[in-house]
Amino acid sequence: MSLNTKVSLIVSLTVLIGLPVIFLVVSLVTNEWRFLTFSIIPSFFAGFTGLIFALQQRKKDRITN
Repeated sequence: MSLNTKVSLIVSLTVLIGLPVIFLVVSLVTNEWRFLTFSIIPSFFAGFTGLIFALQQRKKDRITN
């Protein structure tokens, strides 16, 4: 797996998991749950799209090597 594929996989997983966790903490501290509800769908779309492309590139790298 190339360095770019590793970086894109890490970034997409961070967006998919990390951002909702950050907004969960913000929601717990402020007791305003709209932060969490408005962050889940955009982070899912961004993280899942990046994850799909990273896994496709990983598969292409595996086939060529």
